[in-house]
Amino acid sequence: MTSLSRAALASLPAAVTRPGHDPAAIRTGVVHFGPGAFHRAHQTAYFDRVLDGDPRWGIAAVSLRSAGTVDALKAQDGLYTLAIIDREPATRIIAAHSDAIGPGEGTRLRTLLADPTVKLATSTVTEKGYCLAADGSLDFNHPDIVHDRARPGEPASVIGWIVSGLADRRAARAAPFAMLCCDNMTGNGGKLRAACVALAREWDAGLADWIAGEVAFPDSMVDSITPASDPAFLAKMAGELGVEDQAAVQRERFTQWVLQRFDLADGPDLAGAGVTLTNDVQGYEQAKLRILNGAHSSLAYIGLALGHETVFEAVSDPALGGFAGRLMHEDIAQSLKPVEGLDVQGYADAVFDRFRNPAIRHLLSQIAWDGSQKLPYRLLDTVRDKLAAGEDVARLAVPVAAWIAFLNRKAKAGETITDPLAEVLAGAASSGDPAAAVLALRQVFPAQLAEDARFRDAVTAAVTAFLDGREAELLAR
Repeated sequence: MTSLSRAALASLPAAVTRPGHDPAAIRTGVVHFGPGAFHRAHQTAYFDRVLDGDPRWGIAAVSLRSAGTVDALKAQDGLYTLAIIDREPATRIIAAHSDAIGPGEGTRLRTLLADPTVKLATSTVTEKGYCLAADGSLDFNHPDIVHDRARPGEPASVIGWIVSGLADRRAARAAPFAMLCCDNMTGNGGKLRAACVALAREWDAGLADWIAGEVAFPDSMVDSITPASDPAFLAKMAGELGVEDQAAVQRERFTQWVLQRFDLADGPDLAGAGVTLTNDVQGYEQAKLRILNGAHSSLAYIGLALGHETVFEAVSDPALGGFAGRLMHEDIAQSLKPVEGLDVQGYADAVFDRFRNPAIRHLLSQIAWDGSQKLPYRLLDTVRDKLAAGEDVARLAVPVAAWIAFLNRKAKAGETITDPLAEVLAGAASSGDPAAAVLALRQVFPAQLAEDARFRDAVTAAVTAFLDGREAELLAR
């Protein structure tokens, strides 16, 4: 079977949406570090729309570690398939990559970063790819940073390449490129700026000051469920397309990219492509964390208690689905402060609709991992705000109690608890009074919250109901 290419576009099935621009005519205006599945399913889809009206914003895909994806893009003229998996599936060919650079091609990468027609650099390398310490600052003991401090002309890290590229711009008296971090870290732009300035200061104090004062590092938030492109998916796409596509990706229909407003002369029309530009990225992050992630954790722990396996199954349970809807709209959404440009209740509706996508198999058991790290931000912050406002927290206590009951079942069955505090949690949850013992863990519950009778009594009563098999009365709330 032949591979996807520009020459093969004409032979694709009629149902496949072709690019709205000439793939051969686009020019490179963006350098992207980390062309994994999420980037290809998310940011590139936005730029593909931009390119329909402006050919200057092609993306050079850069992989510093692995050649697999860039080799596939090179072999396919930069093209690949985006499959939308939802109640109404769709298939689209993305033609946004103008170049691809793999390991060992540092000279080409350096030339691109120095090119003034490249006005944006973006990245999706996961949080660990930025070589940050636990406090979010640059980890100078990381092997790649140790290397980059000693050999600035041959960077190993993404941070090193960004700083090196900016150093070349400054030396040439050219305008810097803007740097957009697209990994989900709170305050990601600020963290990336601080890391780049810290490394630059090791090389040249003047360069560090220039980066701090002249380079845009806007905060951002991204969201879309992107299942892995496993062999079964790639084979399915080959059958549908009639050509092989080793770079094909899939995602749900919902997609969101929230970006802090920043100055970029004659930049791409990202807003016209669907990107939300705002001065309150943190507000969007909080809405996502509390509404989407808070509801996910709630469905996970309660759903597992009811014998469900996936988010779709859990939300399709009339009692649990109704409870989750009330929790999202009446407790969580109403507790949020107004956010510029965001209809919070509408966002909650959109999230709930995503949960009901039968094509996404999102396992509750995986969402249930690391509860001690997740619940303080996903649920307990909302509880604290509701208590401060003098409002009832009985419904919010239910998923917290479901987590404690989940730990109790796991500990008593001798099953593994996937959590950094697994041993401590197992001991507390298997005690004679699991609610009191778990609430006493200050690594999770601050004293002010755990000792508030309104919350403590509601959680204790709900834990008892879960352990007695009386979930139905809790879900009626």
